[in-house]
Amino acid sequence: MDLMTRVAVHRPRLVVDLGCGPGNLTRDLARRWPEAVVEGWDSSAEMIERCRGGGETDRLRFTLGDLRDWQPEEPVDVLICNATLQWVPDHLEVLPRLLAGVRRGGWLAFQVPANFAERTHTAIVELRGQAPWRDRLAEVDVARPRSEEPATYLEALLAQGCRADVWETTYLQVLQGPDAVVRWMTGTGLRPVLAALGEAAQDEFLAAYRSLVADAYPRREAGTVLPYRRIFAVARR
Repeated sequence: MDLMTRVAVHRPRLVVDLGCGPGNLTRDLARRWPEAVVEGWDSSAEMIERCRGGGETDRLRFTLGDLRDWQPEEPVDVLICNATLQWVPDHLEVLPRLLAGVRRGGWLAFQVPANFAERTHTAIVELRGQAPWRDRLAEVDVARPRSEEPATYLEALLAQGCRADVWETTYLQVLQGPDAVVRWMTGTGLRPVLAALGEAAQDEFLAAYRSLVADAYPRREAGTVLPYRRIFAVARR
């Protein structure tokens, strides 16, 4: 919601959430703008099935599709990409086409994680380069997320003639329980790697990963602190 508070539109007619995942934000958008038609897009059939399982209406709908193929039948008033663009290679080149689908005076808002220099992520890259993981994952196309610096996003949006606001925030998350960072990462950055391995190999990989990140994130009395940097951008066309 840090992102959406900067979108200063009161009565949009058409809102699209690209990379909607399970649809939580999409439904929040529908509640915020009750007169708008809100559409969620995602490339995962599983996610879209979950979204539709929560119910669709004549003004809340979900579509299976890749954001790189997104072409609206009519320009939208608000286009949201929340924690999605980091999975799209060369996503700076995608921004002009996304903006082309936004009406004049409309809004593009996106957020990308920018914590890929953290030990949580560099340890994954390090392990992938070591035996036996180098050979086991050599033929597997495991997507590596990436983001640009805030100034790069600002320059790209200004070059498209937008009025833009770009900022970053580092959240200090306090995780509870033993093995907190590893458990967090198995639901986020480790998912593509673990999906490419068998169950036995997953346990072996996690043991090696755990040993690499333990010193960087010591467990304290109040919990384990995990810094999480995010970049936000809001542009008006």
